[in-house]
Amino acid sequence: MERTWRWFGKNDKITLAMLKQIGVEGIVTALHDVPLGEVWTREKIRDLREYIESYGMRWSVVESLPVVETIKYGGPDRDYQIEVYKESLRNLSAEGIHCICYNFMPVLDWARTDLLHDNPNGASNLYFNYAEFAYFDIYILKREGAREEWAKFKFPPELDSAQSRNVLEEADALAKTMTPEKDHQLVENIVIKTQGFVSGNFSENDEAPIQKFREFLDLYKGIDKNQLRENMKYFLEAIMPTCEECDMNMCVHPDDPPIEILGLPRIVRTVDDIRWFLNAVPNKHNGLTFCAGSLSAGAYNNVVDMAREFAPRTHFVHLRSCHIFPNGDFTEASHLGGRADIIELARIFEKENPALPMRVDHGMTMLGDETKGYNAGYSFLGRMFALGQVQGILATVDRELGIEYKQPGFFD
Repeated sequence: MERTWRWFGKNDKITLAMLKQIGVEGIVTALHDVPLGEVWTREKIRDLREYIESYGMRWSVVESLPVVETIKYGGPDRDYQIEVYKESLRNLSAEGIHCICYNFMPVLDWARTDLLHDNPNGASNLYFNYAEFAYFDIYILKREGAREEWAKFKFPPELDSAQSRNVLEEADALAKTMTPEKDHQLVENIVIKTQGFVSGNFSENDEAPIQKFREFLDLYKGIDKNQLRENMKYFLEAIMPTCEECDMNMCVHPDDPPIEILGLPRIVRTVDDIRWFLNAVPNKHNGLTFCAGSLSAGAYNNVVDMAREFAPRTHFVHLRSCHIFPNGDFTEASHLGGRADIIELARIFEKENPALPMRVDHGMTMLGDETKGYNAGYSFLGRMFALGQVQGILATVDRELGIEYKQPGFFD
């Protein structure tokens, strides 16, 4: 697979010169300075593409050309925003970029409660704690119906030891120990630090992020899973002629985490969900970003079986893995551990298409990464460590399969 890296543009503290040295071939990025809902112009696309190419790499994948909320919930300007999206697709194609990773998650792009959760080795990883998230939902967001929903919450049957857990009771107990400072940190972790840098709905400049959050949630009143599915189908059917015209692959990212949260419908979290949208719009350009990390956070997902089934419609791969604790909470795991079995995934995707773009996605925060101001989950040394692990896996798998493996930047 092509070794790629998510890079956040010219202001990223991690430079392209650094990435070239560690074996990165392709860049995964976006025009982060273009406001949501505006056309990406050829001039802006070309400027960034040429800058990437000046370092001997290519712009492999757009992550993300955001699907604005009005398209997701079916607002009055949905058709106009779809036309804007199609124009951006044409401009990207004209500049030689043909793969778009996007998501159809309402409001939140991804969610964690702790961005620096301690590992036994002294490094840290992203972490999701159900009680803390329920506390955020009930006591900070104060979402209508949240208490009743958490009172009914049950972990999937695959997590036997978590069945006796009462998340609502834990959230109520947590409320007795929380402080304004801890509340602020939780809002930072769930809303600001995980959303603002991805051209999302929130930014670090927001003065009232919780009120803004509530306003976004209100947009989805009356939108259930079936309606959100239909809205996704409407969007995909509208853009597929443009994708055919431009040879543009659309690859949706699974819901992260793959659970129903905040009363919002989630439609890309299980094997049945993925089958549904692939069959609903059976065009080869309608495909999947196979994020092993997101999928492995769901105890009901057999990640290896899913990879075998969906490899023909996978246009982009995120190789990372999650570990689910006996109580149901999860953390991001070593790229050689967790539930995802990255070694077997490498075999599956190398057999299907050894030219697929792949990135290691998130990595540990380690050896001073935490002092550098990197985006949450997107450390340098931690991701470099993960890339080294995955490059070793790929070299071994390619030898098994008789595929020539080359390490960029070295003499043969």
